[in-house]
Amino acid sequence: MKFNGFIAAIFLAIIIAYFFPEGIEIFPLKTITDIGIGFIFFFYGLKLSPAEFKLGFLNYKVHIVIQLTTFVVFPLLALLCLPFFEAGTGSDLWIALFFLGTLPSTVSSSIVMVSLAKGNLPTAIFNASLSGLIGIFATPIWLSFFLTGNADFEFLDILIKLCWQIIIPLILGLFLQKLLGDFARKHSKKLGLLDKTTIILIVYSSFSNSFSSNIFSSVKTDDLLKLTGIVVLFFFVVYFGLGLVCNLLGFNLKDKITTQFCGTKKSLVHGSVMVKVIFGNSANTGLLLLPIMIYHSLQLLLIAFYAERYRKRVLHVETSEEVL
Repeated sequence: MKFNGFIAAIFLAIIIAYFFPEGIEIFPLKTITDIGIGFIFFFYGLKLSPAEFKLGFLNYKVHIVIQLTTFVVFPLLALLCLPFFEAGTGSDLWIALFFLGTLPSTVSSSIVMVSLAKGNLPTAIFNASLSGLIGIFATPIWLSFFLTGNADFEFLDILIKLCWQIIIPLILGLFLQKLLGDFARKHSKKLGLLDKTTIILIVYSSFSNSFSSNIFSSVKTDDLLKLTGIVVLFFFVVYFGLGLVCNLLGFNLKDKITTQFCGTKKSLVHGSVMVKVIFGNSANTGLLLLPIMIYHSLQLLLIAFYAERYRKRVLHVETSEEVL
């Protein structure tokens, strides 16, 4: 439940953006968020634990299933929804949905939930970390198939921005890990406040631009309900689909937990950062963040529920084994 404060702050930022969109003109939010993004990935590089990363490396079947789900199955599900949007690939709502599908898994909440459910923690750490690294390249590559003709989307420019704002800080963090890694991991919760503050500012900035440009006035209530319904459907299709795949592949209970929890997650942090890097201050950035915000809230609530059920099941199995 500790994530609820963060979600509440995000929705508060949207409300403030609605009543006070002028904040983007008064405060240098672009500069602040650009610096914040750099620090997010610098600390991400510092906090990557080589020992834990290596420990989960060999569980290759689980890794393949999770990464294929995150970067292939999700985008394909979004593509299957294309007929439900009249404007097709020209629909901002569909692009927002597809953007959700291309995002990597979360890091912190995946690990926390797998730990709570008594799943395979080293495998979860490896997959969450790997997903974040792959997503830096996979998300813009997927988007390039549908946004190449868009004047706001220049793939080479996007790669340059990614290098400066994400890849270079990440490599610097990895390079300085021996010196500062233990410090970063020890103060992970405090450093996480920087991540959350940056995301809240990006959300405020994005929605301020959208409200100022009246971008939401063109979106019908039916379309928003349809989008929400599809996002909810995505979660359940992937969650229960992964459960079937795990059973077919003969995964043990702990690996099944890890696969379902990591494979269904989508990262609000990466989504907010990618919106800022790829789309800049475009008017529709608030709309593009809408599906990932809905999905993020949904995944936390549902995974927390399933985590508690799995935890009881694992404890029951372990108790039974001890008796035998």
